[in-house]
Amino acid sequence: MSTVSTYLNFTRDTEAAFDFYKTVFNTEYIHPPMRFGDIPAQEGAPEIPESDRKLIMHAELPILGGHMLMGTDAPESMGFTLHQGNNVYIMLQPDTREETKRLFNALATGGIVEQDLQDMFWGDYYGSCKDKFGVQWMFNCTEKK
Repeated sequence: MSTVSTYLNFTRDTEAAFDFYKTVFNTEYIHPPMRFGDIPAQEGAPEIPESDRKLIMHAELPILGGHMLMGTDAPESMGFTLHQGNNVYIMLQPDTREETKRLFNALATGGIVEQDLQDMFWGDYYGSCKDKFGVQWMFNCTEKK
């Protein structure tokens, strides 16, 4: 079966972001997150700095409808240069307005509301926000009042 996942890169706060998402979506990791310190030493490869060993190398968190949220820290010591952008949104389509409001309010806390939840011309209940970690979310609920 084919699936679609969303992969998020963070500078050094993947664990904090995913702990937050666990509470928002009332979910748990599929398996414990892998850390950079778990990477076996490889001949010719530089040693991972002590300051990066506890960073998240890979995390997987189921959210809605079988969608998997994945993420990693992207340390500069490993050649990453991360810039938060505006080119990725995660679209959530909850079954009810109540769940839409709950998720919207939780994810918008400490972040920025881009568009309040409201009835739209296409007939759905829609809104968008950027959470406190800079991740952009869209909400679209087809349940009528």
